Amino acid sequence: MSHSTLKSTLESTAEERAGRWAGRNSDKDRLRAEIWENLEDSGMNIGPVWSRISNWVGAEDAAKRLSDLEIWKRARVVKCNPDPPQIPVRLRALYDGKRVYMPVPEFGTGELPWVLLDPEKLERDGVQFELAATSQGAVNVGQKLGFEELEPLDIAVCGCVAVTRAGGRTGKGGGFADLELGLFRDLGKITDETPIVTTVHSSMVVDNDRLPVMEHDSLLNWIVTEKEVIETRPSGKQPGGVVWDLVQPDQLKDIWFLPALKEKILAAKAGKTLA
Repeated sequence: MSHSTLKSTLESTAEERAGRWAGRNSDKDRLRAEIWENLEDSGMNIGPVWSRISNWVGAEDAAKRLSDLEIWKRARVVKCNPDPPQIPVRLRALYDGKRVYMPVPEFGTGELPWVLLDPEKLERDGVQFELAATSQGAVNVGQKLGFEELEPLDIAVCGCVAVTRAGGRTGKGGGFADLELGLFRDLGKITDETPIVTTVHSSMVVDNDRLPVMEHDSLLNWIVTEKEVIETRPSGKQPGGVVWDLVQPDQLKDIWFLPALKEKILAAKAGKTLA
């Protein structure tokens, strides 16, 4: 391997390990790197680790623990992130007869950003739940929808890289979950009573002071690992909606539907204020 090729390879590896969105918050950057490295070193990862909501040994056990909770049993409509460790969550939801909304990974590029998986329709169409529960399978067989077309949600499942027992959370750094939850609040799809939940490996649960909570960060109500269930009872308030001043310029540029939806939401709020 030539010197230039080796240098390029090392730079690419360093960039991947840093995360695609590194630089927005140095404390969170360091914590995510530590979590990813520990997961990889322990051998508890399944597949790639860095710069993603990485999969881990025990995800099925965590999904089973979640399905035993009353908040899950009462839920008819579940929102779940598209990442690999939540495949068992989506699969259990379908087998439990729940309607599942899954975002197209990173909200897609020019296509409607949500997928609806209706277990009754999937059964009628002869689609196996095991296929529909995968990210690509869901995109292929689910009904595509926009944010405003979603039903009110009974439970919202988020993918996380690190969490705290106080309800703090961080994902892979792209800001998709907090933006998504803010839009849900602005559009009336969730309320303060809607449980916000994650399933994570036990090594991803860190001390409260390790994870700074920002103005736009949504707090978790429940954390489920392969070992335990944690009800967080967060003391802080949830954001009232999207904090538009904190939305990153690249989000407004790259998320194709966001500028128009922002304009519509702000116009609706202005109308209510004037009324």
